[in-house]
Amino acid sequence: MAKTRNCGCREYNTLSRRQFMGASLAAALAAALAGPGWLPRVAYAQSANSDRDIIVSLFLRGGCDGLSIVPPHGESAYYEARPTLSIAPPDSGANSALDLDGFFGFAPAMAPLLAAYDAGNLLPIHASGLTVGTRSHFDAMHFVEVGKARDPNLVTGWLGRHLLNTEALDSEAVLRAVGIAPGLQRTLAGGPRTLPIPDPNDFRLVGDEGSAGERLETLVRMYNATDAPLPAAAQATQETVALLESLNLPNYAPNNDAVYPESELGQAFRATAALIRGDVGVEAIAIDRGGWDTHNEQGPLYGNMAGLMEDLAQSLAAFHADIIATNDRNVTVVAMSEFGRVVAENGSLGTDHGHGNVMFVMGAAVDGGRVLSEWPGLAVEQRFQGQDLAITIDYRDVLYEIVTQRLGNAAPAFVFPDFTPTSRGVFLA
Repeated sequence: MAKTRNCGCREYNTLSRRQFMGASLAAALAAALAGPGWLPRVAYAQSANSDRDIIVSLFLRGGCDGLSIVPPHGESAYYEARPTLSIAPPDSGANSALDLDGFFGFAPAMAPLLAAYDAGNLLPIHASGLTVGTRSHFDAMHFVEVGKARDPNLVTGWLGRHLLNTEALDSEAVLRAVGIAPGLQRTLAGGPRTLPIPDPNDFRLVGDEGSAGERLETLVRMYNATDAPLPAAAQATQETVALLESLNLPNYAPNNDAVYPESELGQAFRATAALIRGDVGVEAIAIDRGGWDTHNEQGPLYGNMAGLMEDLAQSLAAFHADIIATNDRNVTVVAMSEFGRVVAENGSLGTDHGHGNVMFVMGAAVDGGRVLSEWPGLAVEQRFQGQDLAITIDYRDVLYEIVTQRLGNAAPAFVFPDFTPTSRGVFLA
């Protein structure tokens, strides 16, 4: 795998260090406590609403370059703007684009996803994204995750609100949603029975394992003696520890000989697969993959971004083989970023903050095997503000179809306030 490194701007590097500091008190408690072996195993009832999909939301933080991930090799302006960083047209050499439809292709590092695309389970959606123009990572991430721009009063996430106004798949489930992160992602904020778990494979109390049980008992007793919400958080943590122990995640055996990368992203998807196949009532999982702020030495063929794409493609491909190709669970995966990159490469062999981008939807019900786009063109006069890929598909159009058609939400206006969607035909009829 190509080596990745951090080459982001100051705002992104600062945000990456601080982005989870605002997690709720309950989430912080859950992340701090750990799991000894004495807690009882828990049996959970099967869902009465299992026709609804489980949703996996992947956020590519830093502003990934969709023009490298899914290059428009049929667009001459793409090559004029990127004499060094462009992906060569298909069949033009060892590092040429992998053709998808005669106009768009995959970067070579995205090759592991060809199987999902050819099976019709993967849909890239190009020239999509946040229609409000901002080049701030902080603002763009916030707007995307809450599902609405420029509303300071909206602090819950679109997926958290979906969970808030739908019945649980399993009324007895300990967890309805998991954020695989040190603190809860904004996307899930506001969701009931929702906790951040940095590493589901290793959820334990830091320190001497011999005294872990005694220390956990002491902590839980202390929190139970306080006012709400701490007792509930302590109970949720106990139950979560028991849940993860019962799943035996370290020994999870994927279907179809799927092999997950040893990277953090690969292991997050492996844990996600185990949670889904464990039938424990978890219905939403949020995963992050940072590092996409490629201002310098972007390296879409051999360098930093090639490694990022390879990790992304291998992780999604393993999850496709393990969960989606077997078609024994209803699952939808959506992957997106806060914004794309400027069309033209910069003087540091990188790209700067842009606008339009590519997003992905993957699942057995997806009408995939094609690239969904109302392509605006890359000539200077066709670009947003004269420099960026214009957005012709609002990202909420896609999320709206996921929420209504796959997640069974009958009140999408609560999830996406003040938004009128355009039908995009993301899913099979």
